[in-house]
Amino acid sequence: MNLTRRTVGITSKPRKPEIKEIVQPLINWLGNRGLEVLIDRETKENLEIDLLCYTRSEIAQRAGLIVVLGGDGTLLATARSLDRKPVPLLPVNLGGLGFLTVITLEVVYSTLESVFAGDFTTERRARIEARVLRRDEETSPFLALNDVVFNKGAIARLSDFELWVDQKFVTVYKSDGLIVSTPTGSTAYSLAAGGPVIVPSVNALVVTPICAHTLTHRPIVLPDSAMLEVAMKNHHESVYLTVDGQEAIALRDDDRVALTKSASFVELIQSPQKNYFEVLRQKLRWGER
Repeated sequence: MNLTRRTVGITSKPRKPEIKEIVQPLINWLGNRGLEVLIDRETKENLEIDLLCYTRSEIAQRAGLIVVLGGDGTLLATARSLDRKPVPLLPVNLGGLGFLTVITLEVVYSTLESVFAGDFTTERRARIEARVLRRDEETSPFLALNDVVFNKGAIARLSDFELWVDQKFVTVYKSDGLIVSTPTGSTAYSLAAGGPVIVPSVNALVVTPICAHTLTHRPIVLPDSAMLEVAMKNHHESVYLTVDGQEAIALRDDDRVALTKSASFVELIQSPQKNYFEVLRQKLRWGER
């Protein structure tokens, strides 16, 4: 971790009242250790004091560590602002399900002490890179930590999604949508649609149809070295490409979307108290009756 600039960023969930009770003591604690603190605009809106604030992209340019206060949505938004910068994120859960934000408020300061002492572990999470191919044009890549989702529009009709893997035709899904997820995203929308849980260290991508018309169309696990291509066969129905549930792109009939594992990654500081399987047991309530 690069803390040569001695700068820590703080991002948080917008309009979260308890943030003001958390952030000011955290700023003071970090300042007393000689660290510069940068807060994002969303955090400033939760405070009653006048502080300089920055965009999340500006924080990613300057910080050696970012503390994320909120839930998985806040972490996904912060990760998106990193673009391709390898800035470690310390995810702090402020309620909700939280498969990614697993560090609790009770251990924030002790975890930070360990981080600054060099006594911590991180886990690199893979991302998907998606490009929309339209005739002879290609969009800039979109990066997803969780998933890329093909969703139909408001009209309740099935859409056709043609899947190719490494230039080999797989099938045409007649469905409400299609999810392509990373192992990190396997516990998000893909899981709700019947997809498998994939341990984050597994080098895989998961394709999960949403309410497929053909019942034998099941989720498929592919190596993350594969190049996927999804072709739109919408017959003029509206379909949107949604990236991590936070960025939407309207697709046209005969658009194609190329999907590959990104060379960049998101680095998450791990909880000293919980491993991945403990998180699964707690969040999915395994073993309960």
